[in-house]
Amino acid sequence: MSATHIELPNDLRYTPDHEWIRQEGTTAVVGITAFATSQLGDVVFVELPAPGTRVTAKQPFGVVESVKSVSDLFAPVSGTVTRVNTNLQESPEIVNDDPYGKGWMIHIQPDNPRELLTLLDANGYQSLLDNAG
Repeated sequence: MSATHIELPNDLRYTPDHEWIRQEGTTAVVGITAFATSQLGDVVFVELPAPGTRVTAKQPFGVVESVKSVSDLFAPVSGTVTRVNTNLQESPEIVNDDPYGKGWMIHIQPDNPRELLTLLDANGYQSLLDNAG
Protein backbone atom coordinates (compact mmCIF):
# COMPACT_ATOMS: atom_id res chain seq x y z
CA MET A 1 0.00 0.00 0.00
CA SER A 2 1.54 3.31 -1.01
CA ALA A 3 1.63 6.25 1.35
CA THR A 4 -0.61 8.22 -1.03
CA HIS A 5 -3.54 5.84 -0.44
CA ILE A 6 -3.42 5.69 3.36
CA GLU A 7 -6.35 6.88 5.46
CA LEU A 8 -5.35 9.82 7.70
CA PRO A 9 -8.19 11.21 9.82
CA ASN A 10 -7.89 14.97 10.29
CA ASP A 11 -8.95 14.87 13.96
CA LEU A 12 -5.80 12.99 14.99
CA ARG A 13 -2.20 13.97 15.70
CA TYR A 14 0.62 11.74 14.47
CA THR A 15 4.21 10.85 15.39
CA PRO A 16 7.13 10.11 13.06
CA ASP A 17 7.02 6.59 14.61
CA HIS A 18 3.53 6.03 13.09
CA GLU A 19 1.42 6.30 16.23
CA TRP A 20 -1.71 8.43 16.33
CA ILE A 21 -3.38 10.18 19.25
CA ARG A 22 -6.88 11.63 19.66
CA GLN A 23 -7.87 13.87 22.53
CA GLU A 24 -11.16 12.83 24.16
CA GLY A 25 -11.97 15.14 27.04
CA THR A 26 -9.12 15.03 29.54
CA THR A 27 -7.63 11.80 28.20
CA ALA A 28 -6.11 10.81 24.88
CA VAL A 29 -6.52 7.62 22.86
CA VAL A 30 -3.43 6.11 21.18
CA GLY A 31 -3.01 3.60 18.37
CA ILE A 32 -0.91 2.93 15.28
CA THR A 33 -1.61 4.31 11.84
CA ALA A 34 -2.98 2.51 8.81
CA PHE A 35 0.44 3.07 7.21
CA ALA A 36 2.08 1.22 10.13
CA THR A 37 -0.32 -1.70 9.77
CA SER A 38 0.33 -1.85 6.02
CA GLN A 39 4.08 -2.07 6.68
CA LEU A 40 3.75 -4.60 9.50
CA GLY A 41 1.39 -7.00 7.77
CA ASP A 42 -0.96 -9.13 9.85
CA VAL A 43 -0.69 -8.29 13.55
CA VAL A 44 -0.55 -11.46 15.64
CA PHE A 45 0.29 -10.14 19.13
CA VAL A 46 0.13 -6.86 21.04
CA GLU A 47 1.83 -6.25 24.39
CA LEU A 48 0.49 -3.23 26.27
CA PRO A 49 1.21 -1.70 29.69
CA ALA A 50 -1.17 -2.06 32.62
CA PRO A 51 -3.42 0.84 33.63
CA GLY A 52 -1.56 3.11 36.02
CA THR A 53 1.72 2.73 34.14
CA ARG A 54 3.64 5.97 33.51
CA VAL A 55 4.72 6.52 29.91
CA THR A 56 7.22 9.03 28.54
CA ALA A 57 6.94 10.75 25.18
CA LYS A 58 9.08 9.12 22.47
CA GLN A 59 9.82 6.12 24.72
CA PRO A 60 8.52 2.56 24.19
CA PHE A 61 5.29 1.64 25.96
CA GLY A 62 4.59 -1.72 24.34
CA VAL A 63 5.24 -4.08 21.46
CA VAL A 64 3.35 -5.10 18.35
CA GLU A 65 4.27 -8.37 16.66
CA SER A 66 3.27 -9.19 13.11
CA VAL A 67 3.97 -11.94 10.63
CA LYS A 68 6.86 -9.76 9.36
CA SER A 69 8.46 -8.25 12.47
CA VAL A 70 8.35 -7.18 16.10
CA SER A 71 8.17 -3.42 16.67
CA ASP A 72 8.19 -1.16 19.70
CA LEU A 73 5.25 1.16 20.27
CA PHE A 74 6.26 4.69 21.25
CA ALA A 75 4.27 7.03 23.49
CA PRO A 76 3.24 10.21 21.66
CA VAL A 77 3.00 12.13 24.96
CA SER A 78 4.01 11.67 28.59
CA GLY A 79 1.39 10.68 31.12
CA THR A 80 -0.39 7.83 32.86
CA VAL A 81 -2.14 4.92 31.13
CA THR A 82 -5.81 4.95 32.20
CA ARG A 83 -7.22 2.20 29.95
CA VAL A 84 -5.90 -0.63 27.81
CA ASN A 85 -7.69 -2.27 24.89
CA THR A 86 -7.97 -5.78 26.32
CA ASN A 87 -9.77 -6.97 23.15
CA LEU A 88 -6.38 -6.96 21.42
CA GLN A 89 -5.18 -9.86 23.62
CA GLU A 90 -7.64 -12.28 22.02
CA SER A 91 -8.03 -10.52 18.65
CA PRO A 92 -4.87 -8.60 17.70
CA GLU A 93 -6.04 -8.50 14.07
CA ILE A 94 -8.45 -5.71 15.07
CA VAL A 95 -5.43 -3.40 14.73
CA ASN A 96 -5.28 -4.22 11.00
CA ASP A 97 -9.04 -4.15 10.49
CA ASP A 98 -9.80 -0.84 12.24
CA PRO A 99 -6.59 0.99 13.29
CA TYR A 100 -8.37 4.30 14.06
CA GLY A 101 -11.40 2.79 15.77
CA LYS A 102 -11.68 -0.55 17.54
CA GLY A 103 -7.92 -1.12 17.09
CA TRP A 104 -6.96 1.60 19.59
CA MET A 105 -4.33 0.52 22.10
CA ILE A 106 -4.26 2.70 25.22
CA HIS A 107 -5.78 5.78 26.82
CA ILE A 108 -3.35 8.23 28.41
CA GLN A 109 -3.98 10.99 30.94
CA PRO A 110 -1.41 13.48 29.53
CA ASP A 111 0.87 15.30 31.95
CA ASN A 112 0.66 18.33 29.66
CA PRO A 113 -2.23 18.37 27.14
CA ARG A 114 -0.36 21.04 25.13
CA GLU A 115 2.18 18.34 24.24
CA LEU A 116 -0.36 17.07 21.68
CA LEU A 117 0.04 20.32 19.75
CA THR A 118 3.71 19.52 19.11
CA LEU A 119 2.76 16.42 17.10
CA LEU A 120 2.10 16.26 13.36
CA ASP A 121 -1.31 17.01 11.92
CA ALA A 122 -2.62 14.87 9.03
CA ASN A 123 -0.92 17.07 6.39
CA GLY A 124 2.39 16.99 8.24
CA TYR A 125 2.25 13.22 8.62
CA GLN A 126 1.34 12.82 4.93
CA SER A 127 4.38 14.96 4.02
CA LEU A 128 6.57 12.76 6.22
CA LEU A 129 5.30 9.65 4.41
CA ASP A 130 5.73 11.25 0.97
CA ASN A 131 9.31 12.30 1.74
CA ALA A 132 10.24 8.90 3.22
CA GLY A 133 9.29 7.02 0.09
